Amino acid sequence: MEDCTIIEMYFKRSENAIKETKAKYGKFCLHIAYNILRNKEDAEECENETYWKAWNSIPPNEPNPFIAYLGKIVRNLALQKYEYYSAKKRNKELELLFSELEDCMNSKNEIENQYNEGELGRVIDAFLRNLDREARTMFILRYWNSSSIKEIASRFSISESKVKSSLFRTRNRLKLYLSEEGYSI
Repeated sequence: MEDCTIIEMYFKRSENAIKETKAKYGKFCLHIAYNILRNKEDAEECENETYWKAWNSIPPNEPNPFIAYLGKIVRNLALQKYEYYSAKKRNKELELLFSELEDCMNSKNEIENQYNEGELGRVIDAFLRNLDREARTMFILRYWNSSSIKEIASRFSISESKVKSSLFRTRNRLKLYLSEEGYSI
């Protein structure tokens, strides 16, 4: 089913909107949540809460693209849950993921403020548009979908060391790009 048809169902308040969203994007949402939380039950909870948040925000929002809208919701829910649990235990893979990007960014609070204001998001989007398709996809898989190095290597049929090397070069390019755009590193 097309996204516009699903969104129309949300506007009509048809409960089938959630059913169709789950059918089309359930695996996508679950994958993102699981990559962050590494717990199936918590990931499923985030997936289900994503549908609830979509239901409550459409209307008035009319998301385009719908997949990115859902991805942002599920990712934020999973990160919130991760923060809650991180006082008790750590997801070493997610900690590694955050540490990989530390050199590209300044303080966490400043980054969050700039991102929430949309400034940093636009700058990073522009940076990503200038990358070749493979580097861009690897970067998004790693830092948006929280995919492991092993998963990315498998997807591209390349070695893990080549993925690490590509991500390293991309992070260095991002650091330079952010500096050129006036962001303190």
